[in-house]
Amino acid sequence: MTTAAANTRPPRADSAHGHGLLGPRAEMVAAIASGVTYTGGMVSKYLLDTPGWLPASLFAATYLLGGFFTVRSAIDTVRRGRFEVDFLMLAAAAGAAAVGKWAEGSVLLFLFSLGHALEEYAMSRAQRSIAALGELTPRTALVRRGSDVEEIDIDELRIGDTVVVLPNSRLSADGVVVAGVSAVDESSVTGESMPVDKQPVADRQQALSGRGAVTEAHRVFAGTLNGSGALDVVVTARAEDSTLARVIAMVRDADTQKSPTQRFIDRFQLWYVPAVIAGVLAVIGVGMVAGSEPFAESFYRGMVVLVAASPCALAIATPSAVLAAVARAAQAGVLAKGGGPLESLGRVTSIAFDKTGTLTWGQPRVTDLVPVRESLRDRLITTVVAVESFSDHPLAAAITRDLAQQAPAGTENTATQVNSVTGRGVTALVDGRAVEIGNTTMFTELDSDGIPDDIAATVEHLHSLGRTTMIVRDGGVYLGVLGVMDTPRAEAAPVIAQLRALGIHDMVVLSGDNQRVADAVADGLGLDAAHGGLLPQDKVAMIGQLNARGGTAMVGDGVNDAPAMVNASVGIAMGAGGSAVALETADVALMTDDIGRLPFAVALSRATAAIIRQNLTVALLIVAALVPATLLGLPIGPAVFIHEGSTLLVVGNALRLLRFRRGQEHAGIAHENRPA
Repeated sequence: MTTAAANTRPPRADSAHGHGLLGPRAEMVAAIASGVTYTGGMVSKYLLDTPGWLPASLFAATYLLGGFFTVRSAIDTVRRGRFEVDFLMLAAAAGAAAVGKWAEGSVLLFLFSLGHALEEYAMSRAQRSIAALGELTPRTALVRRGSDVEEIDIDELRIGDTVVVLPNSRLSADGVVVAGVSAVDESSVTGESMPVDKQPVADRQQALSGRGAVTEAHRVFAGTLNGSGALDVVVTARAEDSTLARVIAMVRDADTQKSPTQRFIDRFQLWYVPAVIAGVLAVIGVGMVAGSEPFAESFYRGMVVLVAASPCALAIATPSAVLAAVARAAQAGVLAKGGGPLESLGRVTSIAFDKTGTLTWGQPRVTDLVPVRESLRDRLITTVVAVESFSDHPLAAAITRDLAQQAPAGTENTATQVNSVTGRGVTALVDGRAVEIGNTTMFTELDSDGIPDDIAATVEHLHSLGRTTMIVRDGGVYLGVLGVMDTPRAEAAPVIAQLRALGIHDMVVLSGDNQRVADAVADGLGLDAAHGGLLPQDKVAMIGQLNARGGTAMVGDGVNDAPAMVNASVGIAMGAGGSAVALETADVALMTDDIGRLPFAVALSRATAAIIRQNLTVALLIVAALVPATLLGLPIGPAVFIHEGSTLLVVGNALRLLRFRRGQEHAGIAHENRPA
């Protein structure tokens, strides 16, 4: 069997130069036609009383039809100085003809060409699953020009154009929503099983310049399906640079990163094929020297051995599995850059996680509200909301968001003279009373008597839980303490449990935050260790220590964690949809920020490794059994059937990965309790 899908081979001649009038079905048609002529030859020779020229002509036609595409491919490889499987099959068929075994040579070429045609058909299933994505993007777009809307080709779209997306239609470009509300089905790009609600971005110009906050509620992708609402979308990437286009291109080029197994097979074939040719010559030579059988029989036996020893199934075992797995991963919103990262991910025993935005939401939340006594709770809430709603402190927005809804109705206060004290907190006047909200340093400096013991104990307790704390005092009266923290994602703990079930025994968090915060996250999620206060170079050093114990994956955002990701066995970027940097940095990219896809990626990679092992075992066992059998007299017909059958068995086994499921992991874990 030829190895067109193997990474070492160029496109077959029929692919490189066109298929002719019949298009991509030409090889299949030729293979079927060769089967018809072979059958006709056998019937006319053994069942009918026909002139001798008729079966001879039919067998010759079988040679022509069955060998046409194989000859073209073999010529290409020989020109490159390589002798591969195509050459071995042609040599065997030519040898059979040379000793008058036209029928045997015909069945070899018929089955070989049919097997290759079926193999390419099977392999194209994986390729079509990716190519089909390219059909999702409309060829035209409705663009708003002033008060008019005109239809143009998507190749004419420019960054900054405003595209009108009608209800229940596919989006033609990547961009941000500037008008309209709708739910968009993004499964074709991100693998997200549920439609994502979209709303306009607050400031169009800031969003386009990169200064404004653009979340998944604002960002849309080409090829996704709009729901029932109309949207106006400002284009942020040209058609050839869209997220969908990049994903398709990267999956098509995935074989540029060969797996270690495939590199070994490539090296193995460099000496194996010449060794087979030498072995065949030895079989023929021994028969001639010994004089125990006529030359024709020795030559025929050598040709049968040639068929049996050809490494067809071995050559296709790894690339067929890798292609199917890469295609399946892309369908689920996981982009694996070829066999190397895919196989490496299946072998990792340790995973290091960045904290912020990976295990946590990346947004602070008020986790604790501890009044000095319960009767002061409402006053504590209203005072904090009044001050923080006018503050520009980084935590002010989170505090206002989480506490405003808890404030008692009709008790709104107004803050004036709000002043931020760098490194300390904020001061203000509320209804003429002096209010201070800040850390222990602020109150140690303000209060000569020191912080009350109960307040200090609360602060210490919250610090031990990894909280950032703020003490609140109103008119000289201590009201209580706030605890703020970037909370873990709802799906993070189940993900850790699933990874442990998959055999990942060492999981750690690497964070630039202080050690207490890192410890709190690790303890809450069941991680094995936490390392806080790390600079980028410190993370690289930690990855080095983990690598010394076995394969390590680093999960981060693909940008800030790039050095650690590069030094890990596998770098995994989260939220890569719409991010060219993340796609280029990582070995594996989760197209959304749903960490729930990580167990699926690990499980798929391990299933791929298992399929590859199965395929290699079958391929080697078939060769090991067939070669001795042919030396003992197995004729060419059964040898060809077994040989070609093993190749199709290997391909069929690999294609099972296209239907890979592991529990509910293919859909990710639902987002819950996400900060607004």
